Amino acid sequence: MSETQKPVYGGQAVVEGVMFGGKHHYVTAIRRKDQSIEYFHVPRKPNPAFSLLRKIPFIRGIVSIIEASANGSKHLTFSTERFDQNPEDDNALKEKEPSKLTMYLGVAAIGIISFLFGKFIFTLVPVFLAELTRPIFKSDFAQVLIEGLFKLLLLLFYIYFVSLTPLIKRVFQYHGAEHKVINTFESGKELTVDNVRAHSRLHYRCGSSFILFTVVVGVFIYMFVPTSPLWLRIIDRVALIPVVLGIAFEVLQGTNKLRDVPVFKYLGLPGLWLQLLTTKEPNNDQIEVALCSFKELLKMEKETEDQNNTEEIV
Repeated sequence: MSETQKPVYGGQAVVEGVMFGGKHHYVTAIRRKDQSIEYFHVPRKPNPAFSLLRKIPFIRGIVSIIEASANGSKHLTFSTERFDQNPEDDNALKEKEPSKLTMYLGVAAIGIISFLFGKFIFTLVPVFLAELTRPIFKSDFAQVLIEGLFKLLLLLFYIYFVSLTPLIKRVFQYHGAEHKVINTFESGKELTVDNVRAHSRLHYRCGSSFILFTVVVGVFIYMFVPTSPLWLRIIDRVALIPVVLGIAFEVLQGTNKLRDVPVFKYLGLPGLWLQLLTTKEPNNDQIEVALCSFKELLKMEKETEDQNNTEEIV
């Protein structure tokens, strides 16, 4: 299989584990309290409307974000509920669980709402901070630059301080393990702990890079709208959130495709630098969990593809 034909896989770190997603399935592997590894599988059900929207540039980014937020929340909830539980307590835990449909819908909604709430906070707080500097920086150009600076500082300080907590630090280690596994797979090397450890914990297609690109793209877009009065500035920022997200997604995809092209590869470097904060070097046990998740996904993807091919022949 050539590099261009190789399927693209994405992932997400969860509490004490890693989730990987493919064309047909999402699989999470977590390390339980007794050191065993447990899997959580969610089929990727086709959605005709989403499938159509994912083909439209700028719109596909919004769709991907909504889908990732909804699905990622399910796997994060699974990991947080089970990683510190003894397996012998699983039956008692199941008796307290609501129906799967209710749980999935609720968690998906919470994931989307949490993302939107966070985006509103990181969009509007810098607006008010920048407005405080208007007596000094009066022009629209200066205001947009100051706003972007505050947004970047807010992002960096937030990531840094949350990374100091032991739980988030371990999640960032699993984030590093996720990237290392993907980099190993894309390099064509055998998926072993030693090979994975030798690869970089940074990846051009990471969501951390996407977050940084929203800051940069926002600065350029806000240059075309006024910064006063304040109420209009707030309305513009909220209304332009989908535009910023859509363009930032395309920039992320573009830098990933051009990462091997001289000069253009430097476009993705700021995103990689941010990943120095959002990823940490994993230990061998964490790499093992990430490998188990990815290998389980590859197995399930192959089984589904084989089944589909058989049905086409029949």
